[in-house]
Amino acid sequence: LKIMAIKEIERDEIEFICKATGCKPIADIDSFAEDKLGYADLVEEVESNGARIVQISGIKNAGKTASIIMRGANQYVLDEAERSIHDALCVIRCLVKKRALVVGGGAPEIEISQRLSQLAKTQTGFQSICFQAFSEAVEVIPTTLAENSGLSPISIVTELRNRHANGEKTAGINVRKGTISDMLKENVIQPLLVSTSAIELSTETVRMLMKIDDILASR
Repeated sequence: LKIMAIKEIERDEIEFICKATGCKPIADIDSFAEDKLGYADLVEEVESNGARIVQISGIKNAGKTASIIMRGANQYVLDEAERSIHDALCVIRCLVKKRALVVGGGAPEIEISQRLSQLAKTQTGFQSICFQAFSEAVEVIPTTLAENSGLSPISIVTELRNRHANGEKTAGINVRKGTISDMLKENVIQPLLVSTSAIELSTETVRMLMKIDDILASR
């Protein structure tokens, strides 16, 4: 019948092929119908640098999916390359969902921290304590950035606070030069959704933990 059969396909690959060709997966032959079929001009097995891959070409919905072939000296190199590509795709996804950019280098977080600290001074009682605690918690991000860059977190974050207190809202940690500089001039920007998602998720986690009244040990 000249029908190609491919075995040992991962589940995520099945979803990818269905999205690319327009077909639908079926569990048994009784469910096989014309509306489950996809379309491609050619499906062939080709050899590339000693590895055999199945290549699908001539699909109708070109542009909805894409394949990236990575090669490396060992599995560690491939895992690192896959992680880098995944991070890049996540950045693109954030920009598609919310088309807004902010400067990086810990500038947004230190600005939020200072605004919350100012707001804490206008509150009374436990509300003032909560605002101040939130302000200090947000400072963990630029502090961690300084530590990971091999810089002194105390001196760097202190200088960063002073810059923002003087109105330099785009001042951030320049990990390459080891100083505080204007992130816009350095072209260090990131999607707004990255910063807002981190703050929202961490806040939701803290609220969830604070709702726990007691822990029951199960054996």
